[in-house]
Amino acid sequence: MILKRTLRQILPDFVKSNIRTLIRTKELKEFNLLKGVDCFTENLMPKKNTSLSDIFNSDEIRTFWEESKKEIDIFNVPNGSGGVNPGDRRAIYYLINKFRPTSVLEIGTHIGASTINIAAALFKNQKMDGNPVNFTTLDIRDVNSTSEKPWIEYGTKYAPIQMINELNYGEIVSFVTGNSLKYLENSRERFDFIFLDGDHSAATVYKEIPLALKSLKKNGIILLHDYYPDGKPLWSDNFTISGPYLATERLIKEGADLVVLPLGALQWPTKFNSNITSLALLMRKN
Repeated sequence: MILKRTLRQILPDFVKSNIRTLIRTKELKEFNLLKGVDCFTENLMPKKNTSLSDIFNSDEIRTFWEESKKEIDIFNVPNGSGGVNPGDRRAIYYLINKFRPTSVLEIGTHIGASTINIAAALFKNQKMDGNPVNFTTLDIRDVNSTSEKPWIEYGTKYAPIQMINELNYGEIVSFVTGNSLKYLENSRERFDFIFLDGDHSAATVYKEIPLALKSLKKNGIILLHDYYPDGKPLWSDNFTISGPYLATERLIKEGADLVVLPLGALQWPTKFNSNITSLALLMRKN
């Protein structure tokens, strides 16, 4: 991983662009060869019940967020680490606080930037509502490995589990190392809220979504990261990740009762002097 990060820093932009094109061509070929899948959408929350404006303009949630932010900020989790940006972290906190899930699954722990915000919102909900909560966060690599210390290469001093424990969230958070598809296939646990932010290839997301749908409780929610509407850039860097968009479009064209609700422009900054986010809710259309 350190070698890959070093290469990204020293390679000319045109070389990196050519490499990305080759990777995307290979991924698209794999995606197009996949057999169709069935989607069980009955447990997914319908779009008609959701007002993004009410969520992100809530003074009450902003107060809770500001209280939690004071505790989270002591870790100085960096921006530009390949994980969710600070504006996205805040948006995720708002969603957790609004929808009040008691069981959450995160695919893609990375350095724990979104993890500690999800945990903070869940912990706040538990204190207010008195309902026990649990949070499972999964990554393909051991994000807390004391020998490899993967968090250091991204500029943070703390392992995800260290931040969780120091915030006293340890009792509600479980870390899992493994493949997302295998986990979703084999787990019997059901969740109110699933955040898909792991392997963003179209093939993987296409297979993840039906499995995640089967793992939802009634009126459950799926949140996507790196969803670029129409496959077009969202920011001035002109960069795109096509996987989540291609996967959802294909599922919808194949008849799945799904609709994607991009969060769009938030009430606060995200990145590149913008307030645009690539977060999107996957909801039931009818």
